[in-house]
Amino acid sequence: MSLIQCNIVSPEGELFSGEIEMLTADGGDGEIAITPRHAPLLTNLKPGPVKLVLEGGVVEVFFASGGFLEVQPGVITLLTDVAERADDIDAAEAERAKELAERELEDQKSEMDYSLATAHLAEAAARLKALQKLRKK
Repeated sequence: MSLIQCNIVSPEGELFSGEIEMLTADGGDGEIAITPRHAPLLTNLKPGPVKLVLEGGVVEVFFASGGFLEVQPGVITLLTDVAERADDIDAAEAERAKELAERELEDQKSEMDYSLATAHLAEAAARLKALQKLRKK
């Protein structure tokens, strides 16, 4: 199977750099899969899991807070504000963050930023989705 270079980059630095067989992620218009020789592409990403299939079928799962995915001949670049390996996500902490965001949204009396609370809920749910995908691999 042929391979393509993949780089996952956040403001903290490069989280992954290596050759892969395939990448799947939640694009702006739905799930997207990229393999070698894919047409050039630039798309936004929703918060969620990013699955990399390495040479030999080894799977690595990451969480990305959204961002952009660029595909050029021979290289995939994922730019995101926050990225982490799904192995490093604390399930209990992610669940607590999700519950807190849900309570904030339910509390109509609070003086909170609705869009910020919605973003927190989406990010917490996406972290949990990355963990679920990791456990299925």
